[in-house]
Amino acid sequence: MSEMGAEVYYQKFHPEGNQFHPLHFFSGPDSYTLLDNVSCASYGVNVAGIIRAPRGDGKESIVLVTPYDFINGGDYEALSLGITGTLFSLLARVTWLSKDIIWLVADSRYGDYRPVAAWLTEYHSPSFKDSDLLKCGELNTADKFRRAGTMAAALVLKVDGRSERFEDTLSIYAEASNGQMPNLDLINVVNYLAVHRQGFYVKVEKVVSLLSSSWLKIIGEIFEAVGKLAHTLNPDWNFGIPTADYLEGSATLASSLYSQALGIPTGPHGAFRDYQVDAITLKVSPRFPPDSKTRQHDFFLRGAKLLEGTIRSVNNLLEKFHQSFFLYLLTSPSKFISVGVYMIAFALLVASLPMVAASLYIDGCKALNNSTLNPAGNFKSWKWLDAAKQVFALHLFGLIVTLLPYFICQVPGQHSPSNRSIMWGTTSSSLLLITFATIPGCSPFSSRRHGTNWAVLKSVTISAAFIGLCLMSIINFATAEIGALLLVPTCLIVQPIKPALRSRRIKSLLGAFCSMVLLTIGFPVMLFAISKGLFGEGLVGLSLGGEFWTWLESLWAWKSATYLYIGMVHLPCWLLCLCILFHPS
Repeated sequence: MSEMGAEVYYQKFHPEGNQFHPLHFFSGPDSYTLLDNVSCASYGVNVAGIIRAPRGDGKESIVLVTPYDFINGGDYEALSLGITGTLFSLLARVTWLSKDIIWLVADSRYGDYRPVAAWLTEYHSPSFKDSDLLKCGELNTADKFRRAGTMAAALVLKVDGRSERFEDTLSIYAEASNGQMPNLDLINVVNYLAVHRQGFYVKVEKVVSLLSSSWLKIIGEIFEAVGKLAHTLNPDWNFGIPTADYLEGSATLASSLYSQALGIPTGPHGAFRDYQVDAITLKVSPRFPPDSKTRQHDFFLRGAKLLEGTIRSVNNLLEKFHQSFFLYLLTSPSKFISVGVYMIAFALLVASLPMVAASLYIDGCKALNNSTLNPAGNFKSWKWLDAAKQVFALHLFGLIVTLLPYFICQVPGQHSPSNRSIMWGTTSSSLLLITFATIPGCSPFSSRRHGTNWAVLKSVTISAAFIGLCLMSIINFATAEIGALLLVPTCLIVQPIKPALRSRRIKSLLGAFCSMVLLTIGFPVMLFAISKGLFGEGLVGLSLGGEFWTWLESLWAWKSATYLYIGMVHLPCWLLCLCILFHPS
């Protein structure tokens, strides 16, 4: 970098732990937990170089990131380093640059995300206090951190494995924390240049198991037949879609929805979205082995030209990306579903909740006013508070269960995920029994005399679910969409099972059966097992409880709002539906 005329500096950073801390959910992106007992040899070192734009004023910059393991780096990492290095040497000599170029070689010994996040933290929030890093000696060049202008965009390049196809493959990763996505125009620019200029096969992640789904194939064939029939009736109607494209689009859509709902970044580009910088990760898979010298020249040329074309496009912008969408779901590298389309599905799902809640409340008023348990008829004003008390108690229980892992992690000697999950489950069950015992009428097995009218309880439960889903849709829409698909049918269908068993009518028994099936599927651990099966994953040497704990641990390590939704919205509403199912009506 120095020989190319760039300003070079080193940056040392701490490795990061993933210990759960509840306040980290409400803190900025620069908060993290350090690993204990770290030595000077375990500190990571980033290398960064800056090319000042000859036609710029130093107010904007473009970032290139290359993760590289300086100790155990392989041939493919060396290829990505070589491609970015050749482009950087070219950019150091051109005269058309109007934005500064920053090349960050991130030390990936501790993962790809942590070094980028540490560099961004120092870039945007410099620390002026003395650090323990100063005790570890000086590096060969100046440690003084240098900065360029505001970041317009960032590209992360990785060469990863050999392509399974007969052409070089480019995979685009765009999902950041809590469902954040870069501006769609950045993906469109990369996809257009890769396909039409450099001949890459571009793909995004998809749920592979859905590609062989027989029921999804039948739906695709129906849509294809309807499209052909419509085209024969009117040649201008061209809304038909081939079955293969329908399968590919559905598998990609499911992967995009799941990745956004999970709230975990799919690459080091996620660190940039925390600072509102559009960034994506480009993972290139060459069709030749890494030791093949005959094909490396062509691969270098095409990869560098792709990055150069993208940098030229961003360099020509007078403003940041803002004209296209920030809220979308990908169905292919060149097709998407915008927020104006998928919001309709969510709105239709939750629109019924307040109407059903109002109807149930009126029915509950009439039922209790006509009963002998309420001769004074004063239910209409204040008796709904009994149901609200139960709903509040179970939501408070959900909050305590959400914070329990912090205290479990403090217990010495309990480091196994299976042991921690058992302790978490046992403690949560004990707290639930205490809640049922202390709150009158909160238990699903309480007597009818002390119980709340089930219609009013269901009305308040539906209202709580409606509020929780609407709040979650503001934070992470994909989580709210999946949560509504699971929670709304359960809240609407569930009814006390005892009257259905007494009546023995087919309709009542069918409703009770559907309620039990939805409640079984809606249990968080069962949902996790179903998602593992859907994505073709199995249990890796751990029990289901241990795997579930590891999954939750990854959610809170990345400060995913999905963790809060599971503990504070989904679990309490699931317990309330369970109380309604076994209500002593």
